[in-house]
This record gives sequence, structure tokens and C-alpha cells, in this order.
Amino acid sequence: MPIRQRYNLGFTAASLRLELARIVAEAYAATGDWEAARDHVLTHNSLQARSASSAIRMERELRQRLRTLTDAQLRLLISAPSDSAMAMAWLSVCKFSAFIFDFAAEVLRAKLDLLDPVLRPSDYEAFVTARGLEHPELAELSPSTQTKIRTVLMTMLREVNILVLDRQGLLIQRPLLPPDVLAAILADNRRWLAGFLVPDDEIITLTPNLSPTSGRGE
Repeated sequence: MPIRQRYNLGFTAASLRLELARIVAEAYAATGDWEAARDHVLTHNSLQARSASSAIRMERELRQRLRTLTDAQLRLLISAPSDSAMAMAWLSVCKFSAFIFDFAAEVLRAKLDLLDPVLRPSDYEAFVTARGLEHPELAELSPSTQTKIRTVLMTMLREVNILVLDRQGLLIQRPLLPPDVLAAILADNRRWLAGFLVPDDEIITLTPNLSPTSGRGE
């Protein structure tokens, strides 16, 4: 079996942290240069980190994600209402890490399709085990790093309201995409809608003035 490109698993310095992502994006909008934005954020400790090393890690992580967004998507993250901005923060991690995108697009979408909206620990474990056959870097992770990756991913999914805590456990729900978010994704590449649990048959037919409906697949 051919080995695929290695997963980017370096996303644990911060969850979505919309308020911090906006600070980095605003610095870029003001300077028009990612390196100048980095210098501004670090010099002024704009992320309010407790140490210089923590600031460097968070800024690098957020900047790497945000650089995947188009100009229109960055504008939404900076100035749109929180639901649209949070969707852009989630889009940035889906574009940055194929591991995150694959988990959402394949595992979470499939469970909704099967009318099984409860996310169980075994679902994540099965995904990692199966992907480990193609991505040996997953097996190279230390137990502590494996735990951190899982924790940060689950936190992100809750921040963007794809996972909600219920008496049954963690429930998967398809988020409502505001029209501005849908238009920004369709103008870029509609494949990213799979990260928002939109089914393939709907992705093919969607147009910018039609917003996907939300639901828990029940």
C-alpha cells in the first residue's frame, strides 16, 4: 500500500481560540505581511501568553492555519459575527491538517448518515488505527502527544458546535452555515464543506445563495 503524505499533527498549541486567531489576522490585515504581523504580535505580547516560548508556539500555530484562508475568508474571521468567524477558524484547521479534515469528513459525516449521532471513544480509536496503516507517523507519537491531539481536536469540535454535550454523551450535529460562510467556501473549493459534515450529494449541487440546514441526523 503506498504511503500517503504525512499527516500534519502539530496543531496542539491552541484550539480554535477565535479571539486569538482574530488578533493574528488583524495584525496581518494591518501590515499586509505575515512576518511583520508575527513580529507585531510577539513584540506586544498580543496573545497575552505567560511566557515568550508559549507566545511563539501559539502565534506560529495560529499563523500557519490562517495562511490557508483566502482574503475573503480572513475578512469574515476578522469582522463577521461570531458564528461565521468561528466557522472560518474551523475551516482554517481543516485546510491546515488533513488529519482533522479526514476525521470530520469521514467519521463524523458517516455516523450522521447512519443516524448514529453519538460519538464514542471507540470511533476515534478505530479511525486512528485504520489511518495508522497509511500514516505510520501516528504510531510514532508518544502516549502523551496522542492524548493531547485527541483532547485539542475534541475541544475544537465543541467550539464550532459540531459536538455538543448531552446526557447521552457527545452528540454530533451538522452546523448551520451562514450564507456568507457558504459563499466564501464555494468561491474557494467546495470540498471543504465535507469538514462541516455536508453530504457529497449536497456539496455537488449547492449554490452560494442556498445555506445548508442544520440537524443532528436524527
